[in-house]
Amino acid sequence: MLVVALCVIAVVSPLVALRWPAGLLLHRWRWPLLVWAVLAFQVVVLEVSMPTGLAAVLHVLTYVAAIGFLWMNRSIAGVWIVAAGSLLNGVVIALNGGTLPASASAVASAGLDPDMAFANSGILEDPVLPWLGDVFAWPAPMPLANTFSVGDVLIVAGVFVAAWTGTRRLGAGSGATAENADTPHHA
Repeated sequence: MLVVALCVIAVVSPLVALRWPAGLLLHRWRWPLLVWAVLAFQVVVLEVSMPTGLAAVLHVLTYVAAIGFLWMNRSIAGVWIVAAGSLLNGVVIALNGGTLPASASAVASAGLDPDMAFANSGILEDPVLPWLGDVFAWPAPMPLANTFSVGDVLIVAGVFVAAWTGTRRLGAGSGATAENADTPHHA
């Protein structure tokens, strides 16, 4: 939930500077429902009780679908950064049987239960590429306390780049382009 919240903040952050994320919002996305389906499916995989093996396979498949969506929209600024983060997370999850490895110290710092049933991340006995897992913590008692990975940082950074690329001043004329939105118009 922390990464989703940070991505939402990234998308609305231009508004704080009285800018409109026009490049992100006006772009004609290819297969836009796919990304929403992937996010919804991840919630189902993580929240609905199912056999651990099935949950792990389905979790990895959500990353495959997400990478497909990002590939179809690769011309948008920031998408390559989001794709790099998603790919890192997806590969590490796949190599670790469907779970992103989490460091015990990050889990403890975030105040999470280390013995949860299937989750998108967890403390593993002998993880593969553990340094790419959830090694950072947004500590308890802060809101949305959780662990996060290098891939998560890249995902949020990519969303910031996408949100800020092509921004326009709020109230700029409808004929303004991203390039001339800040340029004064003279008669």
